[in-house]
Amino acid sequence: MKTPKIVILGAGYGGLITSRQLEKSLRDGEAEVTLINKHDYHYISTQLHKTGAGTASDDKIALHIPNLLKTNKIHFKKGTVQNVDFGKKKVYLDSGDKIEYDYLLISLGFDVATFDIPGVEENAFKIKSFQSTKAIYNHILRQFAAYKIDSDPSRLTFAVAGAGFTGIEMVGELIEALPNLCRAYDIPFSKTRIITIEACPTILPGFDQEAIDFTTTYFKKNNVELMTSTKIRKCSPTSIDLDNGEVLPSKTLIWAAGVRGNFLLEKLNLPISRGRIPVDEFLRVKGVENVFCIGDAALCMKDEKNALPPTAQVALQQAVLCGPNMIASLRGEPLKPFMYHHKGTVASIGNKVAVGKVFGLKISGSFAALMKQVIEARYLLMLGGPSLIIKQLLKIKKPYTDVSTVSNQK
Repeated sequence: MKTPKIVILGAGYGGLITSRQLEKSLRDGEAEVTLINKHDYHYISTQLHKTGAGTASDDKIALHIPNLLKTNKIHFKKGTVQNVDFGKKKVYLDSGDKIEYDYLLISLGFDVATFDIPGVEENAFKIKSFQSTKAIYNHILRQFAAYKIDSDPSRLTFAVAGAGFTGIEMVGELIEALPNLCRAYDIPFSKTRIITIEACPTILPGFDQEAIDFTTTYFKKNNVELMTSTKIRKCSPTSIDLDNGEVLPSKTLIWAAGVRGNFLLEKLNLPISRGRIPVDEFLRVKGVENVFCIGDAALCMKDEKNALPPTAQVALQQAVLCGPNMIASLRGEPLKPFMYHHKGTVASIGNKVAVGKVFGLKISGSFAALMKQVIEARYLLMLGGPSLIIKQLLKIKKPYTDVSTVSNQK
């Protein structure tokens, strides 16, 4: 009898935790599992803002995927997915390889939504992946180095578009990073500007007023300029045009204003709604045999009108169920419906403070920052157990401590 083939597309939160579930529950020889990802590393996407500001070392954010797979039940293959033939049950990679499957999981990550604003796609720096946020950090270093030559104030004007969860966390890291960079380059901190641009009337839309007030006060204390009820009309490599008529000279626009489903989804012969793939209560793609979808790629409904947000928390809870449901499917056993349980949200503002709500309790300040670390540690525990937590805690070097080799390139 032919051994069933399970293929997982994407090694983000959903793909990796599903892989771990399959490792734990599959019997020896019960299925061949292949995990496909475009890179051989998994990055902790909820900490990408730290990579962008250089407040954490690369090896704290990016983890080698083969080292995370604990048994020989999962085969990792590095490759970029080009297309899927659901009739022939084959995945096509850019290398020309064709991977057959009996059961498929689509767990591809997000893409950035730029809302067709002129210049954003070409000129803004996106918090999208490990590589994209490394580009932010390297660009910031180049601006500091070039400022020493031409004293152009727009080089040290750092604008963040979007004051939601991701934007606030990015600003918090800049608050922590810029004083260190100023010392490293011998530039007065007073020469730097951090500007938050948000289209809504307030920062942190969707958060409670206490969190908004705490964050606003903290930002003002750290000289962050808040521009709410303000939209970006267009941007260039050297300026940002706002809808109030102001033109902001800046060579750094960090885009944190929205996400959408992966562009690859549009190439697949699947129904797409709101940029994502609709799934049923068992996390299966509707109308397609033996295909599951979770995470940012999945449109999973919370009720008749509202979809669950594309967050790490949703992806992790889906993954914990998806693995057992895939196994139940190949064994011919009943599947279990997915029930999401919101456990709270915490947004970090640098290392020392945060805001949020956990199990209905509003928290802010240093206690909230501690809870954020607990949340991150819980994910590491799911991924690699206590040994991975200890390993990650021992990685304390920060990139901005060594800026001597940075190019002066503009």
